[in-house]
Amino acid sequence: MTKSLTEGKPLKLVLQFSAPILLSMLFQQFYNLVDTMIVGRILGENALAAVSSTSSINFMIIGFCMGVCSGFAIPMAQAFGAQEPHELRRYIGSCVWLCVIFSAVLAISTGLLCTQILRWMGTPEEILADASAYIGILFWGIPVTYLYNMTSSMLRAVGDSRTPVVFLGLAAGLNIILDIVFITVCGMGVMGASVATVIAQGLSGLLCLFYIGKKFPILQPKGEEWRLRRRHAVRLCGMGLPMGLQYSVTAIGSVILQSAVNSLGTTFVAAVGAANKLSVIFCCPFDALGAAIATYAGQNIGAGKPDRVREGVNSCMLLGSVYAVSACALFFAAGSTLATAFADPSNTVLIGYIRHMLVVVSLFYIPLTGVNVYRFCIQGMGYSSIAILAGVMEMFGRAGIAALVGIWGFNAACFAGPAAWILADSFLIPAYYHFLKIEKKRLTGSL
Repeated sequence: MTKSLTEGKPLKLVLQFSAPILLSMLFQQFYNLVDTMIVGRILGENALAAVSSTSSINFMIIGFCMGVCSGFAIPMAQAFGAQEPHELRRYIGSCVWLCVIFSAVLAISTGLLCTQILRWMGTPEEILADASAYIGILFWGIPVTYLYNMTSSMLRAVGDSRTPVVFLGLAAGLNIILDIVFITVCGMGVMGASVATVIAQGLSGLLCLFYIGKKFPILQPKGEEWRLRRRHAVRLCGMGLPMGLQYSVTAIGSVILQSAVNSLGTTFVAAVGAANKLSVIFCCPFDALGAAIATYAGQNIGAGKPDRVREGVNSCMLLGSVYAVSACALFFAAGSTLATAFADPSNTVLIGYIRHMLVVVSLFYIPLTGVNVYRFCIQGMGYSSIAILAGVMEMFGRAGIAALVGIWGFNAACFAGPAAWILADSFLIPAYYHFLKIEKKRLTGSL
């Protein structure tokens, strides 16, 4: 049931391992995409703007949860690569305790403060109530977010990237059904969309947990392995917190940008939100490559094979660059058609803004490939605390462009992401070569 990434051709391994992760991420993004599509087409532009206005703060908080769980998986992958199952289970035992603590603290604090946070962001008053209702439910549902991401990260750490996507696919289907029932039948409005998301993700998490209990003895701590050990907790937090903070720090720039976009009015808020939703879906392959190279690098560093890390990175960059060109061409040709998923076809102004942003952003997808591949490789090698600096660079990139929204208007919002990615790459690429060199010296005993 496990899979080693320390033997075989890197390109083939990366493809095999990242494909299920890609499907998993697509299903996970599908939750929010379906919410937005149904809300926009059934409840109207204001409701679409309400859901869209929460995207950046949602990314900051939920992204932190996902980043922490991804970071927790790195010591597990390294223990698995080093063939130390007892150590692997000790990490899992401590991981469970940490996830319980983190999820409780985050759910309570963000659930109570969500409305005030939206006010601080300058959310237009006419959409504030719906925005608060939508994001509030997602924040109170943070424990189920942790459950799914924790269990799926455990499975990926030992090479099983397929099982989580099966369960998430089932949950995505349930999410669609519940969206329609809660919004159109029960009349719950935007809150119905977020309730459906929490229920569906909770199901996928429980299925992963059940599957681990039935099929993966290597992932089942027993006796003293359940203890929250200081050494393991410190190591897990040393990997997880920087990755979580990286998402959050990056999202701070998005929050600042969203606040600036809010000043442009409801139409621009809806346009930026819809374009970001579509772009996130099409960016899932880059995220999948990042998740794949993190586990790949972790296992190969654990096995003492740094040269395979370099081969894996090159394979990921090749795959990502080919896809980036294809996605850009699609947005040029069919951006307006894609935009009609969120807006009525008669609203040509809104559709035009959505297409324009999609085209501009996709022109810089190759730098985005580098951000994901190099950053997650650095983290997989064990340098998460350093990789967080890339998130700081992204934050400055977005925040700097946000300051120009008052001058350049909507175009500034379009170039915020590309500016962030280019700044991050300027740090990540040299850092990757530096740390790979350090690992080679360490493993050969010359350091």
